[in-house]
Amino acid sequence: MRLKRREWVLGAGVAAAATAAGAGWALWRQRTSAPPGVEGELWSSAFDTPDGKRLALADHRGHLLVLNFWATWCPPCVREMPALDRFQREFAATGWRVIGLAADELAPVREFLARTPVSFPIGLAGFAGVELSRRLGNVSGGLPFTLVFGVDGALLQRRMGETSFDQLAGWAKGIG
Repeated sequence: MRLKRREWVLGAGVAAAATAAGAGWALWRQRTSAPPGVEGELWSSAFDTPDGKRLALADHRGHLLVLNFWATWCPPCVREMPALDRFQREFAATGWRVIGLAADELAPVREFLARTPVSFPIGLAGFAGVELSRRLGNVSGGLPFTLVFGVDGALLQRRMGETSFDQLAGWAKGIG
């Protein structure tokens, strides 16, 4: 009887380890990849800007890119804007770019940018931006949501919630 109990405990331990390994792999894969076809959709997207121009994401492919989904009514989004701006200014010389996609309307974005100017482009994504962020892994549809893409356009990093300059700089140093 004792031998069977040991075998059962050993088998349960192996099963638990396999389950944990599978779950870890699934989380890692979710963190570093997007569903097939979504990245192509992203790179073919274009958005109006607060100053009436067009922001085509394809123009930024081939660069290291931080893409931030945000809104003026979102307190953590507003708090992280200075960190994103600082990152853009300090890392632009090493090939990094930041783009903000506002899940918002024109008037509040213009008012916000008049009070808090940033050195990176802002696109007006509206509700479609939230839907795009969902397809890129933002399962809750919450904001802010930040993605990091490599020069090949592949998704390298994803963050739900407020980010900081130190976190962005750490990602940049780890990537290139």
